Amino acid sequence: MTQQPKTKINVWLTDPASWATNEADLAVSAASEFNEAHPEYQVEINQHDFRTMPAEVARAAEQGETPDIAEYHFTATRAAMDMLRPDGNPLFTPVGRAIAGRTEILGERVVLDDMVPAARDYFRYEGELMAIPRTASGIVLYANMDLLAKAGITEPPRTWSEVTAACEALAKLPNGPTHGIAWPNFYWVFLQSVAQQGGLITDRDNGRSGRAEKVDLASAEMMNYVRWWQGLHRDGHYLYTGQLLDFAGGYAAFEEQRIGLFLSSSVDASHLLDRGERHGFAVAVSPMPYNDDVPLAGNMMGGFALWLAAGLSQAKQDGALAFIQYLNRPSNAAEWAKRHYRIPISRAAVDVLHEEGWYRDNSRLRVAGEQLEAADGSPAALGPLLGGQAGIMGQITSAMHDVLTNDAEPHARFAEATQRAQQILDAYNSYCDGPPRRTPTDLAVSL
Repeated sequence: MTQQPKTKINVWLTDPASWATNEADLAVSAASEFNEAHPEYQVEINQHDFRTMPAEVARAAEQGETPDIAEYHFTATRAAMDMLRPDGNPLFTPVGRAIAGRTEILGERVVLDDMVPAARDYFRYEGELMAIPRTASGIVLYANMDLLAKAGITEPPRTWSEVTAACEALAKLPNGPTHGIAWPNFYWVFLQSVAQQGGLITDRDNGRSGRAEKVDLASAEMMNYVRWWQGLHRDGHYLYTGQLLDFAGGYAAFEEQRIGLFLSSSVDASHLLDRGERHGFAVAVSPMPYNDDVPLAGNMMGGFALWLAAGLSQAKQDGALAFIQYLNRPSNAAEWAKRHYRIPISRAAVDVLHEEGWYRDNSRLRVAGEQLEAADGSPAALGPLLGGQAGIMGQITSAMHDVLTNDAEPHARFAEATQRAQQILDAYNSYCDGPPRRTPTDLAVSL
């Protein structure tokens, strides 16, 4: 009997090594298991640097070799929506539309309803789910509890005013840290802080009810954050190394106890907890502090999502969708979270980790997930979708650098940043919308 040819599914995933982890991607073993369970399919995994993934997919599409599944960084979501096939139609199809309300595909249970809403709904546009997240992270506060105890503080600060008070107490310690707190000048802290306050970065519900056309980097919410940050720096409490994106400088300052508090990605628990243990001080992990003068809307996710190519045969599309569900099944999502210090993408995966005793033994690693679950689901808390995002985010961090190092007046400097960001957004939109409509050439990924 002649064996029927297998339906191949070409999957392009981000290489974990490109975002600073040496742990192997379980997708490789998951693909092998899926192929065994579904012998009519052959899933093939290819790994790419997340920073170059959109550009590599665009080049492949021009040659008619689009991957069936491609994994994009969350800041490239609008770019993914705007990418086109050579025939001018969208390169990707909304996954919600392809799933079409099914609860299982090829026997694999659809995981959408069980996903953490703040992670899943980041990828929702005009009410439609565009892609399915595979991984999530957040920003949390790491606290040296030994230094805080010496300053008479028993719990990590939860609000901006509590951070200020903690820094003032640390500054009074004899032979204490040189500064109270640090965090990198990094676009994500701005987006998070505006989201926490219920503020928007763009019009049209943060670019979620239609294409974002106006950007505002000098909103009241942004200015609240910038001025608080500026005040901490002016008063000698915030350590700024003078470099953008200086995570390494912050890590070193925390490890060497030159600061008592450090705000960074939840993924950094992978080494910051060990650094404290090596140097003999207790590290607490707590939610990202918020502005206590306004209601807390919640924190937005960061991470990666899986996009489904448009124009696939029904058999290939169903196989691709089934593999996405398999990759996100609770046991796989739980193992992924453990290996990479990520937020479990589904509540069932959280249950697995509780049942295994993982969170009993590693309770500090649950903080980021609980913080994400507390978000109110508003467009503000979900965060913005906009084209040219990498360039726009660069305008934010450059403006803050000038505020911290050149004593630039915050509102005037961020108004200038808004003008430059608007030019980036206008250029992006006009190129994509045409006529003719075109795949964006601005495919840079925010770093």
